[in-house]
Amino acid sequence: LIAVRAAESVNWLKAQVAGSHADSAILAVSLHAGPAADRALDDFVVPSQPERVREKAAFWLGNSRGAHGVDVLKRMLASDPSQKVREQVIFALSQSKDPAGMAALIDAAKNDKNGQVRSRALFWLAQKAANKQAQDVISNAVLNDPDRGVKEQAVFALKQLPEDQGVPLLINVAKNNPDLAVRKKAMFWLGQSNDPRALD
Repeated sequence: LIAVRAAESVNWLKAQVAGSHADSAILAVSLHAGPAADRALDDFVVPSQPERVREKAAFWLGNSRGAHGVDVLKRMLASDPSQKVREQVIFALSQSKDPAGMAALIDAAKNDKNGQVRSRALFWLAQKAANKQAQDVISNAVLNDPDRGVKEQAVFALKQLPEDQGVPLLINVAKNNPDLAVRKKAMFWLGQSNDPRALD
């Protein structure tokens, strides 16, 4: 057996990304430790790369590269020209174990210029139900997001919370939100819950 240095392995895999095995090559790069793999993944997310490559690389940056991955994902969120890729970046941030990933997800839910991206961030925040700040961000979006579509997605995000957390919040929206369409959406999801509090 001949030992292959990590940098040589990464360089060989980078060449495979242009072919038909791009997904598995990106995965293999992400399994490498060290700066050569970081640099390769960084190269895969530049705007000149195909969307599919950027999406896959974003996923593995979130899953395997810690703080470095979050930094790159934040840059992608700010500058990638594709909404589809930016939505995948949101998912990748939700998968990061680095605390900065959650902070970036919250920031996107509150401040991203694109309503669909904000909606995706709210959805993935709902999957982090143990995080009180995430719940607060979702509730705030229901009340204050300038886009009604995002408000309605935020109501759906409340439905995604465990019932002991989500149902009381939905009841509050159904009773008190000033927007009729948002109240109706909350009533709809309460009806789907079969929770005795909702029936009352």
